[in-house]
Amino acid sequence: MDLLDREACYRALVTRDPRFDGRIFVGVTSTGIYCRPVCPARTAKFENCRFFASAAAAQEAGFRPCLRCRPETAPDLASWRGTSNTVSRALALIADGGMDGDEAGVEALADRLGVGDRQLRRLFKQHLGASPVVVAQTRRVLFAKQLIQETRMPMAEVALAAGFGSIRRFNETFHDLFRRPPSALRRRADLPADSLAASGVTLRLRYRPPYDWPAMLAYLRARTIAGIEEVVGETYRRSVADGDDLGTVEIRHEPARSNLVVLVRFPSVRALPGILARVRRVFDVGADIEAIGAHLSQDPFLAPLVAQRPGLRAPGGWDGFELAVRAVLGQQVTVVAARQLAGRLVALCGATLPEADRLHPALSRAFPSPERVAAADLSTLGMPGSRRATLTALAEAAIADPQLFHPFGTIEEAIARLRSIRGIGDWTAQYIALRALREPDAFPASDIGLLRSAADDAGIRPSPADLLQRAEPWRPWRAYAAQHLWARDAGQGVVNG
Repeated sequence: MDLLDREACYRALVTRDPRFDGRIFVGVTSTGIYCRPVCPARTAKFENCRFFASAAAAQEAGFRPCLRCRPETAPDLASWRGTSNTVSRALALIADGGMDGDEAGVEALADRLGVGDRQLRRLFKQHLGASPVVVAQTRRVLFAKQLIQETRMPMAEVALAAGFGSIRRFNETFHDLFRRPPSALRRRADLPADSLAASGVTLRLRYRPPYDWPAMLAYLRARTIAGIEEVVGETYRRSVADGDDLGTVEIRHEPARSNLVVLVRFPSVRALPGILARVRRVFDVGADIEAIGAHLSQDPFLAPLVAQRPGLRAPGGWDGFELAVRAVLGQQVTVVAARQLAGRLVALCGATLPEADRLHPALSRAFPSPERVAAADLSTLGMPGSRRATLTALAEAAIADPQLFHPFGTIEEAIARLRSIRGIGDWTAQYIALRALREPDAFPASDIGLLRSAADDAGIRPSPADLLQRAEPWRPWRAYAAQHLWARDAGQGVVNG
């Protein structure tokens, strides 16, 4: 699907305008290659260019990825194009491997989203210019290419990590697309291979600047749980659990290149895409922050807040169940008190991380699974019995429905599903939707920090109903408006959000 305004796209290509990186891809008919608009190669003639809304659309049209500008390293902004939350949720599930495996087809994906498969295909064509199957296939290929060129992982591990069903299929795909074997794309083939489990791998996730890294680190630092995470200097580290497998991840900022540098040490290569998807979720890598800021700045009250923090992101939750537990522990207590309670819970029933898998001695535990929380005696935590009952109910609900904290249906349906759990009210449900489900329009209007920040010049706070009404023009990005309000409240000396 060519974009309508070809002349505007070509101007962006000629000027190598970084604002369009991740928004458009150009296929060159004379070479059969597609590039990012910032590609350093000689600019093709206008008549030889076709423009696409996604890398998948370019590959579906028969173009192969450029080896110079590497489309796999472009900012991942596809989920922000258009207004379809269904497409955004579907892309999040695909990034988690939702279409990897023999039975993970479009019908299964559509069922998880609560829509028909024909409707899902239509939405993908409308917003991305490619079908869900092609989007998933492109993700596998580009991720494999990134692993080949940025790591020393053996080719067999690359194939498994990228979601290919077999090494043979992996090799055939690269031969068809690049006209060479996968190993030929490795820049230094003479170097010895390193496995994910033995020494870990380092990858870079590109984002669209600006990025308020100090604000992100401040949020994480204020909520670090002893044993499972730490912030040291400009680096964030934490333990990682995937089923029975345990490992660690480290994230640091590379502002000069608009990258997050991610070091992962984990025993299972198949878990790598899901781990990176979690990093993207926590650090809000895929946000089109300029578009969000422009929308929110139309409100005279929010405009100076956005101008003060132009790269402010909405931090996500590492794991849905973990975030929900944190939210319950934080009900009616301070962030510091909630963190202390979480530390006691981890010490009580968190799994112990093998020393060989730790990036740092401080990372000794993994956050407890729903099964561990459900089986634990929570009476030693020092919290009200009603809240302990909510934790148990939450754990039982997560065990009964493994997809409880995955995108499904509309935000209203997600809130209703969460509120059906004993002890989960509207504030907690909205907060879980914002941080864990990554609903950009979630808005916990009854939050005391939001109400404080939204007070008028006389210091009179609005009611939650009034704030909801006031927030209507902020849709569909009320979650980011909430983040700016929390940042304003924090600037007044209050830790919240």
